[in-house]
Amino acid sequence: MSKANSSTDTGARTEETETGARTEESAAEREQERVDHAAGERLSTAPREERPETESESGAGVPAMGVVGWIRWFWRQLTSMRVALILLFLLSLGAIPGSLIPQTSVDDLKVQNFKDQHTTLSTIYEKFQLFDVYSSVWFSAIYILLFVSLIGCIVPRTGQFVGQLRSRPPGAPKRLNRLPAYTTWRTEAEPEQVHEAALGVLGKRRFRAHTAGDAVAAEKGYLREAGNLIFHIALIVMLVAFAAGQLFKSEGGKLVVEGDGFANTLTQYDDFKSGSLYDSDSLAPFSFVLDDFVGTYEESGPQRGTPRTFEARVKYTEGADGPERKGVIRVNEPLVVDGTKVYLIAHGYAPVVTVRDGRGKVVSRNSVPLLPIDNNITSTGAIKVMDGYRDKNGVKTQLGFKAFFVPTFAGHGKGQMFSQFPGAEFPVLALSAYRGSLGVDSGLPQNVYQLDTSKMKEFKNEDGELLKKMLRPGEKLDLADGEGSITFDGIEEWASFQISQQPGNGWALGGAIAAIAGLAGSLFIQRRRVWVRAVRGPDGVTVVEMAGLGRSESAKLPEELGDLAAALITTAPVAPEKTEAPEKPEAPESPDAPGPSDDATNEAGSRPVHPAEAPAEGAEK
Repeated sequence: MSKANSSTDTGARTEETETGARTEESAAEREQERVDHAAGERLSTAPREERPETESESGAGVPAMGVVGWIRWFWRQLTSMRVALILLFLLSLGAIPGSLIPQTSVDDLKVQNFKDQHTTLSTIYEKFQLFDVYSSVWFSAIYILLFVSLIGCIVPRTGQFVGQLRSRPPGAPKRLNRLPAYTTWRTEAEPEQVHEAALGVLGKRRFRAHTAGDAVAAEKGYLREAGNLIFHIALIVMLVAFAAGQLFKSEGGKLVVEGDGFANTLTQYDDFKSGSLYDSDSLAPFSFVLDDFVGTYEESGPQRGTPRTFEARVKYTEGADGPERKGVIRVNEPLVVDGTKVYLIAHGYAPVVTVRDGRGKVVSRNSVPLLPIDNNITSTGAIKVMDGYRDKNGVKTQLGFKAFFVPTFAGHGKGQMFSQFPGAEFPVLALSAYRGSLGVDSGLPQNVYQLDTSKMKEFKNEDGELLKKMLRPGEKLDLADGEGSITFDGIEEWASFQISQQPGNGWALGGAIAAIAGLAGSLFIQRRRVWVRAVRGPDGVTVVEMAGLGRSESAKLPEELGDLAAALITTAPVAPEKTEAPEKPEAPESPDAPGPSDDATNEAGSRPVHPAEAPAEGAEK
């Protein structure tokens, strides 16, 4: 009975000892896994998100954070990468209405036409500031939050990255066989020789390496974090460039007829818009004259009427007394003068007309630009004679003509009077005549391309109807009762230019290029660490271990480790396996008892592992 109890107690103590040993081993393994995980986290400069601690986690129900704690928590959320990406997505999403809905900053006329056609929808758009997207409150809020988020994210990460550049790679973990890429072999070379050879091999592969304890620690791929920081800094540069461009920009339009010119002064613009911080004194001094507009079109086939040549030939002068130079302005090929770009945006025709009074005196002779209404440059407009005309009684009055011009007329009885081709192959000018007050003396702004006939009377023909006529070049329309005439003398062409000055364009382009380069670096460069440990074994043979750890999983890491091991083996070759003559065994205790193995084994119980045979992850089996 005592023997049984003694045996039971011994078994219990043995079981407790084994259980305690397993518990200690599990705790050690968990601690090692925590250390390895921390080593992997140190490969990144990304800020760690910390969850706010509350008393509810310790059993109480009231949050422990005060106002300062919540401010810190909000700041961490705002400067996190997740929120920055959300804000960037919202910014791009908010820019969509700016490209689909007419904007006041671009074209007031289109905005007004849209409002006239969509009265109910316009009310909603105005409430959400969709006609002024880029200056709206909600777009500015997203823009500013993104700007703050990027700065708050970049500043600490830059400090961490600089600290990592100044520090050395950390020492090797205790158990290298737990890392994703691992290999080992035995060599007769001394550990110091292996370490020296490892430093040379890693240095040739552009690793930062040094000896730390019984191992060589090396690291590579710092450009990944550098690319990440460059990407975010480039985004800030682009945002600043966009803001500067909106605040200091100037943009205006000018229609110029062949032979006429333009000087870059505020009074010369047909329309002008600028940023809130723009100073009109900063207009670049230059001028140009439109010598000729050249437009050619496809004359046959399914693309008939498509422009083939579309260019304005000009003479320009930079500065007040600079030399005259020649230039050609094409679509998307602006003339650049002292940082100001002159774009060619439209083209049309300007019929040349001569107006005479009843005595045959020339009252007016000029080219009148008309606005196109279709792709074949069917054009409409108004011809106004404000001064110099007297009726048959000698009374001063004003004349007005509604004009409709087609560069290529199909002919009478061949459908409506619309142009069949954008080139001036068969030009026809249709006029209808009025007299009275044009309304220009009231002081109210007036559209030069529209005729206000509310205070005017129609000229009548013999049938008592509105006097109108279709004219070919050289023909004239005689006004009723000998009141004078208007002659269609010929055609000149006009070109419309946009003169734009936006100082942030160069910075925005540079920021975009840097952002692409930084993003490519952060995506395709892998940050990784390699450790080489060489220690002398109990039998006097050096055991070499190599392991690698990357910031993210990659199939290239084991391949790179294998290449490094192959290069190191030339200096520290695999030691030959020791074989011993097997002793003649005594009679086996049973027929099934295992005999001696034919394969030689080392003290670890496995043969040396060549780097090419090393598993991609895990310990040696």
